[in-house]
Amino acid sequence: MNKKEINFEKRKKDMDLFSNKSSKKNAQGFNLFFWIIVVFLVVLVFSSEFGSVSGDSKPLNEFIKNLKEDKVSDVTVSGDDISVKLTDNTSYIVKKETNSTIDEILSNNQIPVDKIKGKLLIEKKVGFEQILSPLLTIILPIVIIYFIFRQMKGGSSGDVFSFGKSRAKLFFKGSQKITFDDVAGNNEAKVNLKEIVDFLKLPEKYRKLGARIPKGVLLVGPSGVGKTLLAKAIAGEAGVPFFSVAGSEFMEMLVGVGSSRARDLFKMAREQQPSLIFIDEIDAIGRQRGMGIGGGHDEREQTLNQILIEMDGFDERTEVIVLAATNRPDMLDPALVRPGRFDRKISIPLPDLEDRKGIIQIHMKQKPFEGNVNIDDIAKKTVGFSGADIENMLNESAILAARRDAKLISEKDLDNASLKVTMGEERRTLQTDEEKKITAYHEAGHALVAAKCKDMDPVYRISIIPRGGSLGHTSLPPEKDRYNETKSRLLGLISTMLGGRAAEELIFNEQTIGASSDIERATSLARKMVTEFGMSSLGPISFDASHGSNFLARELGEGPHYSEETAAKIDNEIKKIIDDAHNNAIKILKENKVILDKVSERLLEVETIDSTEFYEILKSEA
Repeated sequence: MNKKEINFEKRKKDMDLFSNKSSKKNAQGFNLFFWIIVVFLVVLVFSSEFGSVSGDSKPLNEFIKNLKEDKVSDVTVSGDDISVKLTDNTSYIVKKETNSTIDEILSNNQIPVDKIKGKLLIEKKVGFEQILSPLLTIILPIVIIYFIFRQMKGGSSGDVFSFGKSRAKLFFKGSQKITFDDVAGNNEAKVNLKEIVDFLKLPEKYRKLGARIPKGVLLVGPSGVGKTLLAKAIAGEAGVPFFSVAGSEFMEMLVGVGSSRARDLFKMAREQQPSLIFIDEIDAIGRQRGMGIGGGHDEREQTLNQILIEMDGFDERTEVIVLAATNRPDMLDPALVRPGRFDRKISIPLPDLEDRKGIIQIHMKQKPFEGNVNIDDIAKKTVGFSGADIENMLNESAILAARRDAKLISEKDLDNASLKVTMGEERRTLQTDEEKKITAYHEAGHALVAAKCKDMDPVYRISIIPRGGSLGHTSLPPEKDRYNETKSRLLGLISTMLGGRAAEELIFNEQTIGASSDIERATSLARKMVTEFGMSSLGPISFDASHGSNFLARELGEGPHYSEETAAKIDNEIKKIIDDAHNNAIKILKENKVILDKVSERLLEVETIDSTEFYEILKSEA
């Protein structure tokens, strides 16, 4: 460990010691509050007995009678208790009304004071309300405010001076064991990121040629594709200190805390350079400034300003690189993503077929599978899955295998896990025979239209077993990764979506609410064909009402930039696409009604049909 790391360790230990002291103060504060409550209860108990006297209790009338008969020797008044001693040395206690006095009692009964032969003593008793009142009005509010203030200060360090300290997690040199070998796929991203590793390892190699080390690298991609994992891999490959923090951790309810934490984070990183800073979900603090929208406020903008200053403030010899991850790049402030701050923007897409194979192999290492499990088949069935989705699917398959007390995970477990992840848990809903029949024809309609439409993916499974919010499903997993779509395929896809409703109308001359999701997706796709893809008689014109990736336009709620007449034309085009697709589905089902009946009848028998059985039925009636 070099001198720089020793000094940083000392600073970290001082911070930990400071935090421990703060924790002790928290404990002392709790003990103080506890003893205040104990003292209060003790005082309360004693106050209820303080000044009280013992003896038999008699009514006030008895006391009045004894006074008139000159039998009272001594009277002692303590609070609401009147202790009466008679001339025959006997005594008793009388209870008076709370607001009355002994003088009022004597006056109301026309009894002179000299009727008391001995002494008249009035003792001051400490009442319950006299103790409770100052506790409730002064002490208790102070204690409550004290603990509220403690909670406001962030909990982990517990001291006011720790407000501006960075909440970043620090991984020292060599402690980060993840490397690029632990990250499957993303080969293009790895090539770009390996240069960052080279910059950190051999900075002089680039300085000699006048190259400037990138100050920031922005990782952009959907959730679950491995942005955080790649950041850890860079730190592991480069062997440098790694500071990890989420964008939301800069924010606090006290003004100025976020910018203070940003300063402290960059200060720590410079002390440990060469080093890496990773800010996850940077859009939490990096949104466009000055609009007062999307949850924006001064504290967030001050934090962003401080980060911009810190990144611009690096001199040419500073070997600190900032990595940031987001799935909403359109929301980021232009000053944050300009050259000189985040110099590189690396896109990390969903994994393709080969990438998914690699991800599956990594996650299968710690799980026992049967010998017939085929990685290629799993990869083909998981088109559109992110790395996190695949990991979740394999974990669910292990849970399903354990549920049936199996020692190995089977291909059926993987199949069921895939369905569970995408569609939800299987549920046995009580349905009437009529409802099951409608569901069977609905799903058979989807499958048959898909099989007869051009360029559609093959039917993989048809089922009338309810899952999630659906009463059945028809699976059409793509045979290969697709990066483009044709108009004919999109029209076929819409016809397939409407195949269920068409089957209901054809067989039962009725419509059900089961097609609502299909209609919604079909309408959405048709609208995109008209407004975004230019696939209508309106021509290649964009009518996208959401303004594409224009974040500010969406946040400001700007309306569509076209006339009402054009809006009517768009609606007509959408209706035409839907009507044509629906009529096409009806036509296909009418021409193949025998097959529709056979598939439906088979579904009612076995509930689930695989691709082999489905296509055998089609061939038998060809």
